[in-house]
Amino acid sequence: MAQVHAFHAFRYNPQRVPFERVLTQPYDKISTPMQDTYYAADPHNLISVEKGRSYPTDSPQNNVYTRAATALDNWIRENIVVQDPVPSFYAYTQEYAVPGTGEQRTRRGFIGAGKLEEYSAGVVFRHEHTLSGPKADRFELLRHTRTHTGQLFMLYSDPQQRVDRILKDAESAAPATTLYDGFGVMHRLWVIDDPERTAAIESAMAEHKLVIADGHHRYETALNYRNERRLHAGGLHPPAPHTMAPYDFAMMTFVNTCSEGLTILPTHRLAAHLHDFSWSEVRRYLEPWFEAQPFPFADDGQKAEAQNKFLAHLQQARGQRAIGVYPNAEHAKRAYYVLTLRRGADLSLLLHGVSPLQRELDVVLLHDGILEPAFGITLQAVTAEKHLSYEREASAALDTVDRGAAQIAFLLNPVDVDQVMRIAIAGEVMPQKSTDFYPKLLSGICMYRVG
Repeated sequence: MAQVHAFHAFRYNPQRVPFERVLTQPYDKISTPMQDTYYAADPHNLISVEKGRSYPTDSPQNNVYTRAATALDNWIRENIVVQDPVPSFYAYTQEYAVPGTGEQRTRRGFIGAGKLEEYSAGVVFRHEHTLSGPKADRFELLRHTRTHTGQLFMLYSDPQQRVDRILKDAESAAPATTLYDGFGVMHRLWVIDDPERTAAIESAMAEHKLVIADGHHRYETALNYRNERRLHAGGLHPPAPHTMAPYDFAMMTFVNTCSEGLTILPTHRLAAHLHDFSWSEVRRYLEPWFEAQPFPFADDGQKAEAQNKFLAHLQQARGQRAIGVYPNAEHAKRAYYVLTLRRGADLSLLLHGVSPLQRELDVVLLHDGILEPAFGITLQAVTAEKHLSYEREASAALDTVDRGAAQIAFLLNPVDVDQVMRIAIAGEVMPQKSTDFYPKLLSGICMYRVG
């Protein structure tokens, strides 16, 4: 099963730089304005490594990847970034408010070095496909820096919560790292270097399978880098356990699905540029499969009340396979709708060719049961983002329809983490943008040097 080990992490030196000025969100969540903010925050901000700027004058000798490697090497030499002397695990908590509800939660996990495994080995599982572009970028960065700065977010399931008890014990001491990020999330980190505790964590984790929650591209990049290094070392054959190299592992944050604090947010869909769009015709097509509960409003004064009722009903109907819909319509005919699957509907007919596990997903019901047959939005069109775009905030999705930038919005309830685990361990993958684990794990809170 999983091989998880303590490691000598590199971490920012709090005597030289404040954590809140140098740590960043994951690279794929950093917008251009965020990038500018990070650059302005501190000359040692991880942005120079995690997602540096490119320039028209870049060359093979001076580019975003070479500059990242130089920056990191300089910081280590100048003791801006220092290596822990003892192999350690790192307890990591995030205290946050669930977007849209304000509910306060604490997610607890730990950072360690996890052995990289091919998916075929049945130890590490994915729940979504990857794209070639992001992997090529991360591969070049790893080649040059030889360092994992971002976290791979891994799930495991342990109802006994053996590791969680060790983490809670470690949290009785003062944290080594404390900061609020730009989203109001409190991050805390504790160093676990006691040999008995680290051995207990390694032993407990050896019984588990791992599912990638976030970081599929970086995981496959780490695999490709490992294979390249093995090839240069004389072959692709797995080494004996006692001869494994640092690049046979990657830095991972492990979170127990049986502990409190896990939040998955939905990602809503927006459709635009649909030829001969007619909501009334779509409703007639869907009538045999779905019941439609309308929430009409005659003017803007009634709109807020209708929207609140609509969103509340969508959430309440989560167990009934519910999908929220807001079509663009004439002013007097505006309404929100909650579509719920009719009792006794045979999903093997509606979702022909879809596995039983996949049929349990609202996002699959939307794509295969509504978008493709009723709107002609095929998988190819979705992949090319020809008619479909995505929005995390429900209110923003509805506003997009109001201002005419989309013809119709589809709102989803969040997927359950147990569904993610079942589908992944069965060797299946979910549609793109099916899960949004919140909050994100900070980059640079720990770093792992692979040689």
